[in-house]
Amino acid sequence: MIPVTSFKGRKVALFGLGGSGLATAQALVSGGADVVAWDDNPDSVAKAAAAGIATADLRGADWHAFAAFVLSPGVPLTHPKPHWSVDLAHQAGVEIIGDVELFVRERRKHAPDCPFIAITGTNGKSTTTALIAHILRTSGRDTQLGGNIGTAVLTLDPPKAGRFYVVECSSYQIDLAPTLDPTAGILLNLTPDHLDRHGTMQHYADIKERLVAGSGTAVVGVDDSLSSLIADRVERAGTKVVRISRRHPLAQGVYAEGSALMRAQDGASSLFTDLAGIQTLRGGHNAQNAAAAIAACLAVGISGKDIVDGLRSFPGLKHRMQPVAKKGEVVFVNDSKATNAEAAAPALSSYDRIYWIAGGLPKEGGITSLAPFFPKIVKAYLIGEAAPSFAATLGEAVPYEISGTLEKAVAHAAADAARDSQGPAAVMLSPACASFDQYKNFEVRGDAFVGHVAALEGVSMLI
Repeated sequence: MIPVTSFKGRKVALFGLGGSGLATAQALVSGGADVVAWDDNPDSVAKAAAAGIATADLRGADWHAFAAFVLSPGVPLTHPKPHWSVDLAHQAGVEIIGDVELFVRERRKHAPDCPFIAITGTNGKSTTTALIAHILRTSGRDTQLGGNIGTAVLTLDPPKAGRFYVVECSSYQIDLAPTLDPTAGILLNLTPDHLDRHGTMQHYADIKERLVAGSGTAVVGVDDSLSSLIADRVERAGTKVVRISRRHPLAQGVYAEGSALMRAQDGASSLFTDLAGIQTLRGGHNAQNAAAAIAACLAVGISGKDIVDGLRSFPGLKHRMQPVAKKGEVVFVNDSKATNAEAAAPALSSYDRIYWIAGGLPKEGGITSLAPFFPKIVKAYLIGEAAPSFAATLGEAVPYEISGTLEKAVAHAAADAARDSQGPAAVMLSPACASFDQYKNFEVRGDAFVGHVAALEGVSMLI
């Protein structure tokens, strides 16, 4: 835990007592703050009280007594309308911050020179975050990984000299971190997302821009127009900018030419490394993720050799295009994290002969946007509530069966792939659906897939 000492002896209000909210309350108390916490969920309040956190309905609090208001990132700050607690904080003139802001203040106070890499973007941020942490760890660095990737940032070990932090930041967290100042900040890309919470695409982009604007080195993907404009603005403001691209050569920065990653300096380009043969970094989207990791790791002093070694040994992000087993020329891929069509596209684009397991609780739009990848799909195995609608979309374009259950889909796909004589094939779980009709979450669904694969005869597990 990182004790939050910056509010020692002062009164702090906190709203939102889920996993990260409770951890934040405990970190504040550990640092000496006088915390008053609340949540709209009575069960969360009871759990916090049982953990020794002082709780009280903030509607009746004296807001002028608070030095700060700490808001959990899942609670609306601006859209569709501010939460009632936000209104009360504004009326009293109390600053509103989140757990990432508390972390950066503790870092500045206790170890301002310890390297800190922050990652954001609409797509790819979890893989990039995990990849950077892997590179740092395999190079022998003391590495702390957290943030939006699933480990609350204030549960990490406290800042000290030589300790590296790799923190994934959602737009919600950035919105609550006004002094975010990473050593290297990454903005991968921008596409419409979370507009129900940010109102407009421009507001969403403005929030993302704050992460790189406060960075020592800003690493920015320039394959979309909004991010490219951000790179230009941040550079004009005096920040060092390293541009990355998966689509275009650059005069300065890191870019992809197929699987080759090129480093350009002063108009001259040289090969940094080639991702060919690295199963966990297949596809153009992973070329962008790797380019970002290279640029950020170079910015915090990691050698080229250590970076390349880390890329080559990267085990992949669990449940995201994760090769879990092989049998002959068939690879089994767990992409359970793909809970909508857009998220399933990278995996489908990365293999040429796919035995595709899809379905679950359907999302709006279905899988019509995946039609360009249908020629890669040898056969589809449909499960869950979405099976009939997916079958209608596939029509005559892709052979399919309605398997019903994941266990049956794995068995049938594996048997069909084993008979494929036309080259390497992938049995892939990339559902393009939520899991809730059959599984508690995508992690449970992914683990079930791995379990069914492990039960097959003759497979060699990779994890």
